[in-house]
Amino acid sequence: MKNNPKVEDNFPWDQTMRNHFTTFPKFLLSSILLISILCIFYTVSFSNSSNKDLNIITAVHDGREEVAVAPPPVPSPKPSPSSKTTLHQIVFGIAASARLWDHRKNYIKLWWKPQMRGVVWLDKGVKTGTDDHLLPQKMISGDTSKFKYNNPKGHRSAIRITRIVSETLRLDLDDVRWFVMGDDDTFFVPDNLVRVLSKYDHNQFYYIGSSSESHLQNINFSYGMAYGGGGFAISYPLAKALAKMQDRCIQRYPGLYGSDDRIHACMAELGVPLTKEPGFHQYDVFGNLLGLLSAHPVAPLVSIHHLDKVEPIFPNMNRLQALTRLNIPINLDSAALMQQSVCYDKTWSWTVSVSWGYTVQIYRGIFSVREMEMPARTFLNWYKRADYTGFAFNTRPVTRHVCQKPFVYYLSKASYNKVMNQTVSEHVQHQVSNPDCKWKMADPSRIERVEVYRKPDPNLWDKPPRRNCCRVLPTKKKGTMVIDVGVCGDDEVIELR
Repeated sequence: MKNNPKVEDNFPWDQTMRNHFTTFPKFLLSSILLISILCIFYTVSFSNSSNKDLNIITAVHDGREEVAVAPPPVPSPKPSPSSKTTLHQIVFGIAASARLWDHRKNYIKLWWKPQMRGVVWLDKGVKTGTDDHLLPQKMISGDTSKFKYNNPKGHRSAIRITRIVSETLRLDLDDVRWFVMGDDDTFFVPDNLVRVLSKYDHNQFYYIGSSSESHLQNINFSYGMAYGGGGFAISYPLAKALAKMQDRCIQRYPGLYGSDDRIHACMAELGVPLTKEPGFHQYDVFGNLLGLLSAHPVAPLVSIHHLDKVEPIFPNMNRLQALTRLNIPINLDSAALMQQSVCYDKTWSWTVSVSWGYTVQIYRGIFSVREMEMPARTFLNWYKRADYTGFAFNTRPVTRHVCQKPFVYYLSKASYNKVMNQTVSEHVQHQVSNPDCKWKMADPSRIERVEVYRKPDPNLWDKPPRRNCCRVLPTKKKGTMVIDVGVCGDDEVIELR
């Protein structure tokens, strides 16, 4: 009888299992060895890195090598935030012509302050005046005859004006952070200019200003260009970079029209875009600025331009008298100048719009804030047309319905109450003849004057921009409306009803 085969002979996979268990210890040993090598490698690397951080010092002392561990190096303290920019650190370059100097110097006198620095750059000399101490120093621009200019509609004085920033830089004044360009018919609000520029690092390249109100002007020139009449600011390091290349840059653009588009062309070559600040106002418009100034953007008002082309901002006086009156609220609370607030007299169903330091307007009926913040078209565009598509921003029409025309109250006087820490401004109704309104609702014409109270807030623009709130207060004064203007509460909402 044959022997029965062994069980394992019938299961060949068992041999494979034995081989597997024989090689497994080898695999395990190899894995442990590999992991050990990796641990040693990372330990050495970490040690070297730590040594760098700990700054290990090896020295020989009395024939013995000594190792000492120095404390990690103390990083240099970060520079403390720069002190806020002051008027002294801003240098103005004012473009002027000898032909118009006797007239336009009076605009400059209204905003210029003794602590300010700047130069009026003229095309030729003018007579010395008894009021020169109230103005910036005067200088004659350098010769520009070597530069080409072939724009058939412009004037080659644009080249002279373009070089004002560079020429002012070469005066080598000390402690300069910003150069600000403007025209002789530009009215600046200096404290608001400081507030705007203080937001930016003057050690970096900045080109700050605003575009035109005219859509077509921006199309013809550029939406990315700062218009020189409204004023623009260039940081000191950018002015240095501009001065190094500007003359070569000017030669490359003989066909451009003005000075500001040449500056823009050079800025484009330097790679610096326009930083827009809506408080710089070119005012490429004609007519009455009431609609624009009474619905000013929520931003500091920095400048007003084209003073000779628009009507006086206050009625029944000339332009210089009107700007002199504007200086009253500027001296009291420049941060709040022209800031709009909207509220409602719910007793009489009136809408009230306050442009602080300028006007109060009362409308019959209830209008939304969204509508009131759009400027009414009391002005024409740069081409003297009443075409709403000609503006670079939203506007609303001046209503033709007699019952919807606003009653306008212009600032007449203002003062500061130290005890109450608030300004008190009085606005008097502008008398114009209007047909009678047939609506059966209260008539604002019985309000002859409006008193506005406001606590000054010099840090208004150190916070995120937000429109102020106003509130109509009860009063027993006949023919008078009393309004309080101030910072809105966190949860305060201007409700229609």
